[in-house]
Amino acid sequence: MKRKIKKYIPALAALGLMFTACTENFQQLNTDKSGITEEQMQIDYNHLRIPLDVAQQGIYFNYDFGKGKNWPFQLMQNLNADMFSGYMHDYKPHNGGSSNTDYNLQDGWNGTNWLYSYAYTLPQLKKSEDTTAVKYPLLYAVTKILKVEAMHRVSDMYGPIIYNNFGVEGKDYLPETQQQAYYSFFDDLNEAIDLLTTYAGNEAELSIIPRFDIILDGTHAAWLKFANSLRMRLAIRVAMAAPEKGKAEFLKSLNHPTGYFTEPSELAVVSTAKGYLNPLGEINRVWNEVQMNASMESILNGYDDPRRGLFFEPCADDIVYTDANGKTVTLAVKGEYRGIRQGTGYSHQLFAGYSKIYVSQSTAPILMTAAEVWFLRAEAALRGWTTESAAYCYTQGVTTSFRQWNVTSSVEDYLESDRIGADYEDPFEPVNTIAARCRVSPRWIEAATQEEKLEKIITQKWLAIFPEGCEAWAEQRRTGYPRLFPVRVNNSRNGSIDTETMIRRLPFPGDLSDTDPQQYNALVQALNGADTGGTRLWWDTGQNF
Repeated sequence: MKRKIKKYIPALAALGLMFTACTENFQQLNTDKSGITEEQMQIDYNHLRIPLDVAQQGIYFNYDFGKGKNWPFQLMQNLNADMFSGYMHDYKPHNGGSSNTDYNLQDGWNGTNWLYSYAYTLPQLKKSEDTTAVKYPLLYAVTKILKVEAMHRVSDMYGPIIYNNFGVEGKDYLPETQQQAYYSFFDDLNEAIDLLTTYAGNEAELSIIPRFDIILDGTHAAWLKFANSLRMRLAIRVAMAAPEKGKAEFLKSLNHPTGYFTEPSELAVVSTAKGYLNPLGEINRVWNEVQMNASMESILNGYDDPRRGLFFEPCADDIVYTDANGKTVTLAVKGEYRGIRQGTGYSHQLFAGYSKIYVSQSTAPILMTAAEVWFLRAEAALRGWTTESAAYCYTQGVTTSFRQWNVTSSVEDYLESDRIGADYEDPFEPVNTIAARCRVSPRWIEAATQEEKLEKIITQKWLAIFPEGCEAWAEQRRTGYPRLFPVRVNNSRNGSIDTETMIRRLPFPGDLSDTDPQQYNALVQALNGADTGGTRLWWDTGQNF
């Protein structure tokens, strides 16, 4: 069986010299906490099914580990990436209105994705790797794909991660720079795709995959297409940091005979048909804590986008409140789509009546869509990586998104529209009112500059991958598009986050510097910058061409 040879990036050599002691605290903190016994693992392929089942629930985290559900996801993603991406906002003024929303970053929130990924998701992926490496090549390949999908999200939040060295005896949990992590992601996807191609006729294993698959349809072809699509995503992510590497990896997927996602029905989602529940749905429908973001309001309303009513609900009622002068005021918003501007330092709960997201507990969380792949192909064509037409791929991306959401309006009319983003108005505190930042329209203009074409591609891609905030935030940081509203109040510690440049990453868990200073120092050295929200990640170069 073919196995990859790990590449070692020289930049980590210095790290290895200083990181010689075993990081016992990190290891103790991040041992497997899934609560699964060895006896349970021996029943009816459970040793194969359970680790992958936990891992799939852990990507869009809602694994029931016996301490309550849904709140981990709110801390892991909804109060950071979902908001920073410009998609969503919580109406509740946590900490009196000063928290992540105005860059007063809450460590108890922002370290959660790191801690839970290493305590639940990655241990099960490691267990699956060890179990399947010799006897089950197809399941080993699926494990690799899931590992990349789970851990690129962690890296895209923090930067350096512990990836190849997690749980490996003698490796002391040595961190990898984000560059090395990404190169390892490509290695793992390449190996997975090779194995899925080589062992396509292994009927015994093919019959096992549907037993655990809650992301795709259980078929061999679907996992191959997902792997190729994911490789395209990561290849485009490194377009400026490692353009030759990105191009080479992208072309591997584009030219693969099995293909990649192209049709509206081809989606990677976490199914809610077998007991898994969407945590965002609970936060939205039961807690009533997920409203539209002002940047989303600006673009959806400005474009008069027909997906608006599918993404969000209009305000159910007018809002009656008492103004600063003690006068009763009725804000006529019923039937309108209204969002909350990030970073206003508000100290009221009047935004509770603003537009709620469509998601319920039974909504399958979206991880990747065919529309996203069309926009990846559009950008690759724009960069000259392929001979495809950027205009055609862009048009197909919008069309595929419309079909995915069952939009009945004419996509042709939308693609001829010259509408741009709408200005944002805050009726409660007019100082928060701001002119539209998004100045590009849906209509493709062949004579436009490369930069303007890229802005159109990414703005439409941002709409098409909704509501997956992790990917949206990563791409917005990489390209600067769509142009989001900046925070009005910036309470970042020591001014570490620039208001216009916006937040670039999440800091590592704060207590790591106390509980395991060697691990923490190694991570910061691998980051090659200050452990603040203002430090750019490796693929975040600040340039697009």
